Amino acid sequence: MMIPETDHPVADSVAPARREGAMSRWLLRRVLSCVAIGRLTVVTPGGEHLSAGPASAGLQAVLILKSWRAVRRLLLDGDIGLAEAYRDGDIDTPDLTALIELLARNAATLRQHFSGALPARMINRFRHLLNANTRAGSSRNIMAHYDLGNAFYARWLDEQMVYSSALYDTSAETLESAQQRKLDRIVDMLGLTGREHVLEIGCGWGALTARLAREGCRVTAVTLSPAQLAVARERAAREGLADRVDIQLRDYRDIAGEFDRIVSIEMIEAVGRAYWPSYFGTLARSLRPGGRAVLQSITIDERFFESYQRGTDFIQRHIFPGGCLPSVTAIEREAARAALRVEDRFDFGASYALTLREWRHRFVQNWGEILKLGFDEPFRRLWEFYLCYCEAGFRATTINVRLLTLRHSELRLS
Repeated sequence: MMIPETDHPVADSVAPARREGAMSRWLLRRVLSCVAIGRLTVVTPGGEHLSAGPASAGLQAVLILKSWRAVRRLLLDGDIGLAEAYRDGDIDTPDLTALIELLARNAATLRQHFSGALPARMINRFRHLLNANTRAGSSRNIMAHYDLGNAFYARWLDEQMVYSSALYDTSAETLESAQQRKLDRIVDMLGLTGREHVLEIGCGWGALTARLAREGCRVTAVTLSPAQLAVARERAAREGLADRVDIQLRDYRDIAGEFDRIVSIEMIEAVGRAYWPSYFGTLARSLRPGGRAVLQSITIDERFFESYQRGTDFIQRHIFPGGCLPSVTAIEREAARAALRVEDRFDFGASYALTLREWRHRFVQNWGEILKLGFDEPFRRLWEFYLCYCEAGFRATTINVRLLTLRHSELRLS
C-alpha cells in the first residue's frame, strides 16, 4: 500500500524559520529605533528593506543580512559578533567603514539596549584575562600579531614599515610623506642636540631607531618580536648605523640604565591596564633628571573608558590579545603616580583615519600577493574589518591618537 505524501515535515521545518525571521525583524526594529545619527538600512535575507534616519543624512550605511543567525550574533556578542559575522560571510555591506562609524556614533544609545548577552561577555572577558601581559604573556601576545611575517606587513605598510599613525598635511599627501612628517615631529618634540643617548621602547621594524641615529644620537631600542628585531638590525647595518644602535630582544621591565631621552610609539596599548604602573615606573627610573620622554598613544574617549575596561572588544579578541587603550586622564594619572608630568600634547586623530584608509587600500590592492603567503579569505575579511573598525573609530572620535611629552615632576627632581 502506498503511503500518501504529506506536507507536515515541510511545515515543521518552515515554521521555526518563520519564527526566527519574525523575532529577528522585531530585534532589528529595536536596533533601528536607536539610530539617532545618520541613516541605516538593513536588507533582510528575504530582500526586505528596513530603514531608520533621514534620507538626506550625511552618514549613510547599509547592512546586508545573508542569514538570520547574523542577528543573533550581533545582539549576543556586540562588535565581536559583528566582526565574526562579517568574517564568515553572514553579513555584507557596500561600505564597511561607514557601517561601523554609524554604529560607533550611535554607541551610547545602542549600549543602553544591547550590550551583549551576559554569558558571552563573561566568556570574552575571561579569554582576555588569560592574555595578561606578564613577561611570558607579553612575548606571546606580541608574536601573535607581529610575527604574522615581515613579508605580510611589507605588502601594505609604507616603505619604512612604520606601523603607527602618520601625520598628514593634506588628505592628498602620500603615506610615505606623511610618515616622514610624523617622524620629524617626534624628533622635534624630543629636542635633540645629537649628543643624547635615546631609549626606544617598542622599536618595531626600526624606522625611528635609524632616524634617531642619523641625528647623531646613540640609540638603545627594545622589542619583543624576533621578526621585527631581524629587520631593525639589518636596517641599521645597511645604513651604516650599527655603531650607534643597540637593538635588543627585551621586555621593557628589564631595561637597565638611564637615558637622556625616551621614546615609545604606540607601545602603551600593548601593556595592559594592570601593568601601566610598571610601564610608567620604567619610564621614570630610566629617564635622567632633566630628560624628556615622548609617547604616542591611541586613547579612548573618556565617556567610554570605564565600560571599555569592563568588557572585551573585537580588537582584544582577534587582533591584539592583551591590549588595552588608555584615556588621556589615565595616562596623566599613571604618569603622576610615577612622579612624571605631561608637559605637552598633540592630537591628530584625523590623520590616523587617513593612515588606516591608505593601509586598507594597499591591503586590498595587494591581496593577491598576501594570499600567496598562506593566508585565506576569512583572514582577509577579518583584517579588512580590523582596518575599517579602527578608521571608523577615529572618524567618529571615539578614539584619538596623541603625542605626549613627559618630564620628571618637581618632586622627582628634588
